[in-house]
Amino acid sequence: MDDHDFLAERFEAHRTQLRAVAYRMLGSLSEADDAVQEAWLRLSRSDSDGINNLGGWLTTVVGRVCLDMLRSRTSRREEPMDVHLPEPIVSSAGTVDPEHRALLADSVGLALLVVLETLAPAERLAFVLHDMFGVPFDEIAPVVGRTPAATRQLASRARRRVRGSAPVPDPDLDRQRVVVDAFLTAARGGDFEALVTVLAPDVVARSDSGTLRPGSVVRGAAAVAAQAITYAHLAEVARPALVNGAAGVVEMAGGQPLAVMAFTVTGGRIAEINILTDPERLDRLDLTVPDA
Repeated sequence: MDDHDFLAERFEAHRTQLRAVAYRMLGSLSEADDAVQEAWLRLSRSDSDGINNLGGWLTTVVGRVCLDMLRSRTSRREEPMDVHLPEPIVSSAGTVDPEHRALLADSVGLALLVVLETLAPAERLAFVLHDMFGVPFDEIAPVVGRTPAATRQLASRARRRVRGSAPVPDPDLDRQRVVVDAFLTAARGGDFEALVTVLAPDVVARSDSGTLRPGSVVRGAAAVAAQAITYAHLAEVARPALVNGAAGVVEMAGGQPLAVMAFTVTGGRIAEINILTDPERLDRLDLTVPDA
């Protein structure tokens, strides 16, 4: 084995974690793969003999690449003004796909990623690297161009935002499924009262329809229940799935995906529903597992 092959083998040993870092930073698996590939290119051009902690070095490099990508989105005004949901990770209803398990190791539900999308790029980096992957602030500081103390403050601000905005899902997946199934049954039957019963009073439902149609944010149990009845036809074609490790559904008709719905169940009620109906993005997802 030559030096290049040996370096590639060492890199592959870290790929799973690097992809997990990039997904939390970017909310997109395709962009995460691009960031990981860029990290490999930078490693292959570096003097690897001088790197004492390859895993730490690669993690901060991926963080830097992701930070540049987030800042580039802003400078080119690529961030949509409308509702934009992160890319969901969809698995069969029975278990999380092994390839997805590491990506979701910290219970990275869609609700958490939605909040991460609202953070400034440097705040998101500090929070993801420190709070999710344990990278010391003195290693993150050079990436964001701040002192370690200032970097600590970035993570602290992000942590307060996350704790105040991202509902914590109930850990019992079976219980989550019972609540989601009750929601779907009530929607199919047009049972407004039953819908309100399974929804938290301050429930939020977001819908990302893509660039051609406006998305929406609906708040409150009564408003979300009314919307669910309006779109009851989607509940009729809903199939159980795991969406970012939590109870969700994929809605298919004629072999074509109509929507992916991610539910956050907290305290036995649905606290958040995130719905992706953008046909272009749905076409890029592998939805064959839940379909099977």
